[in-house]
Amino acid sequence: MEEIIHARGHENVTAEHASTFEVTTDDFLTPAGDCILAIEADRAPADFDPEFVDACRNADATIAVTIEADGHEETVIGRGHPDLELDSNRSMVGRTSDYVDERTFVVDCEFAAEGFDRGLVSALAEGSAVTVTVRVN
Repeated sequence: MEEIIHARGHENVTAEHASTFEVTTDDFLTPAGDCILAIEADRAPADFDPEFVDACRNADATIAVTIEADGHEETVIGRGHPDLELDSNRSMVGRTSDYVDERTFVVDCEFAAEGFDRGLVSALAEGSAVTVTVRVN
C-alpha cells in the first residue's frame, strides 16, 4: 500500500536535523525549521486511507519514505508503531527514535534530515517540486 504527497521545496531547506524529517502543508518555512524537507504538501496523514493507517500501526510494518525532486531521489526506511495517530492535517514527521506524537508517521528511521543526499537537499532548497511516496509492508 502507498500514499503519494505532492509538495515543494523552499529556499530555507537546510536538512540539518539529526533525529527528524518533516513534510508540512504550511506555505512558509523559517530558517529554524531545519528538519523540514518540503512545504505546501497537498495531503497530510489525516487524508490517508484508513487501511493504510491501520497497516502503519503494526509494530512489524516496514515503512519506506521516498522523496523525489528534480531528478534526485532518496528513500529512508523506518517502521510502524501501534500508537501512531496519523490524524494530523498539517504535517508528517519521521523520527529516528520510537517517540510518537500526533505528527509522527514513521519511527526508527535509518536517518533523519541530515542524512538525505545533499544533491536532493540542494534541489529542495531551490524550491523544486517534490513527490513523497510512503509505502507500508
